[in-house]
Amino acid sequence: MHTGLTLVFQNLDGKLTDEEAFRHELDLALRAEGVGFDSAWTPEHHFTAYGMTPDVPQFLSWLAAKTSTIKLGTMVSVLPWQDPVRVAEGFCLLDHLSEGRAVVGIGRGLGRVEFDGFRVEMGQSRKLFAEYAEAILNGFESGVMEYDGELYKQPAMELRPAPYASFRGRTFASAVSPQSIDLMASLEVGLMVIAQKPWDKAEAEMKAYRNRYLEINGEEPAKPVLCVFVGVGETEAEAQQMRDVYLKRYAESTVQHYEFDNVGFAKIEGYEYYAGLSRNIEKHGVEGFCDFLADLQVWGTPDQVVSRILDYVERLDAGAVLVAPSFGGMAPEVARRNFELLAAEVLPRLQAHNVGGDIGVRHGVETRELHTLS
Repeated sequence: MHTGLTLVFQNLDGKLTDEEAFRHELDLALRAEGVGFDSAWTPEHHFTAYGMTPDVPQFLSWLAAKTSTIKLGTMVSVLPWQDPVRVAEGFCLLDHLSEGRAVVGIGRGLGRVEFDGFRVEMGQSRKLFAEYAEAILNGFESGVMEYDGELYKQPAMELRPAPYASFRGRTFASAVSPQSIDLMASLEVGLMVIAQKPWDKAEAEMKAYRNRYLEINGEEPAKPVLCVFVGVGETEAEAQQMRDVYLKRYAESTVQHYEFDNVGFAKIEGYEYYAGLSRNIEKHGVEGFCDFLADLQVWGTPDQVVSRILDYVERLDAGAVLVAPSFGGMAPEVARRNFELLAAEVLPRLQAHNVGGDIGVRHGVETRELHTLS
């Protein structure tokens, strides 16, 4: 099974300078290919210590020059915050620089501080995402950016360099609400499942997505990409510390950054799912929700971590898993040890699990090979 490394570039609690925190994550990125990871990924975030990753294709281009085989993915690029032409150009350039190793992850964003920083109305994000995504994905296949939508108007312009290869089968989107899932099916992209809700609910929604995708497109979607934060300990006591200290701190930072406890989501079009979540937190308390979010992630001895990840993979029929080893205020030496245990004791066993092919596999059938566009 394809197993990738996620780097989130957090710098919580002011224990490190940004330079120190960034250098630490870059060092892990440089080790990824050598220890055997199949890909490296990072999300897009702005303006806070939650994630210092403002230009993901730029970072991946740097990593492309340092590597030769690993795929390079975004988890995710947030489309409403940027011009669609620049997004398409950035991915085309990354694909040329890496000779076809780019994997596109897209989403519509949630952090209010980031929408405010870019002067974008959150209530327009669903419409912006739908129009931008359609324009970009069509541009990847045709080599021309052109769109006449309600919010986005783009006269026909060629992408140069032209797309290196088709992005079909290597484009994924994060989706949480049922409305978003329906949109992703219509866009013909795979799903990226980030652990945020009970696994039985995620399993049911994935089944509904596959059925909807098949209904719309007449074929199965690519298997989903599963994204989890992972803490490994040589003993159960060490593993429990990973959960109680670092996964819990990650969960707290997530609630703070996304304002999951903000009942004001009820007034923002397109974020109704989070309005319900905030009311649930108001009823049961932030502490309980942070425990819930931490417990959705993975921690344990190597055997326990492998077992738990494969259980999630089987439940979702996932085609790949992405693991984040550095998060929640970990000191660099703690994160390096976690990374090393993952690479030595967990990674080979995950890769030995057969899901039928590499990223983009469709229920045992490889997606068509990439081809250079003429």
